[in-house]
Amino acid sequence: MSSDPFVPEVPPASPEIEERLRALPKVELHQHVDGSIPAEVTWELMRLYRLHPADSLPEMRRFLEIQEGEEGTLLAYLDKMHYPLWVTQFYENVSKVVEEICVASVAAGVSTLELRYAPLIHTYAGLTPRQSIRAALSGMNRARRKHPRMKLGLIVIAMRQHGPHIAKLLARQALAEAQHLHERTGVVGFDIAGPERGNPPRLFRSAYEMARLGRLGLTAHAGEDAPVDYVWQAVDELGVDRVGHACAAVQDPELVKRLARDRIAVEVCLSSNYHTGAVKRGERHPLETFLEAGVPVVLCCDNSTVSRTDAVRESLLAAAQVGVEAVEGIHRAADAHTFIKPETALGTRQDD
Repeated sequence: MSSDPFVPEVPPASPEIEERLRALPKVELHQHVDGSIPAEVTWELMRLYRLHPADSLPEMRRFLEIQEGEEGTLLAYLDKMHYPLWVTQFYENVSKVVEEICVASVAAGVSTLELRYAPLIHTYAGLTPRQSIRAALSGMNRARRKHPRMKLGLIVIAMRQHGPHIAKLLARQALAEAQHLHERTGVVGFDIAGPERGNPPRLFRSAYEMARLGRLGLTAHAGEDAPVDYVWQAVDELGVDRVGHACAAVQDPELVKRLARDRIAVEVCLSSNYHTGAVKRGERHPLETFLEAGVPVVLCCDNSTVSRTDAVRESLLAAAQVGVEAVEGIHRAADAHTFIKPETALGTRQDD
């Protein structure tokens, strides 16, 4: 529990409730690699390459975690993922950080984990997009050998600012590593992320059609830093199965009804939404509105390092709004919305 005014405060919960939520098997379907690398791991790698911009881990955390006065805008939040990119340009480093994120998730009681990864921003030192994807999958397979009961899958992200043509390239690369075509953990979904405004979902329709034909699950960041129309486009023109954040959706009752009717799940990230300004400080999060309307929701961390959070903390934040029984119900129902389908993978051989 943090006393920092810019970190959403978790209201006090009884030890019994905290332990109950800690022991609860959790489903995490919206967590980014770049914003979730444990600070100690980034510090270790930056020191190895002598690239650390600070003299100590506590100082380094200021570059990796949201600070007072920085909350309220999406771009300031995204800037916290700048420094990890200095060292996650090499196959083994990408594999290492992904493995560490998976292991940290296990410690928070996560049993189903989908990680989001933008392969193109990890190719600046010479990796190809496919090698970049394989590096992340290697880390997931290492983690799975340590925790064989955990369900793991990778969602490939196309960054909006790179444009629709690059998105189509990445959709093809994602299909080459699709879980249902391999004997190991693989790519299970496709996403667009990055600056929303000026990059409407409809522009990426061709990439999504390619991913859909390749049997990938479809999700999109929409309505986090853009108007409600962007959520409509994600639903109507991209045909998504889930929407990331979708905070703007509550401005349109018809859209909320549509999400509920078609069972399109909203990936809710409470801490992150307050940090980026998607939900203003002091306002009640749309989570309760979604639940009352029958919209499926999944509680997610988004960027556990940037937001100084984990699956337990997000569950406690949600429980303070909607009650512990509702949170337990959310996690029990969430597995129905995962893109991970282990039964579709070929064989059982485990490799990188």
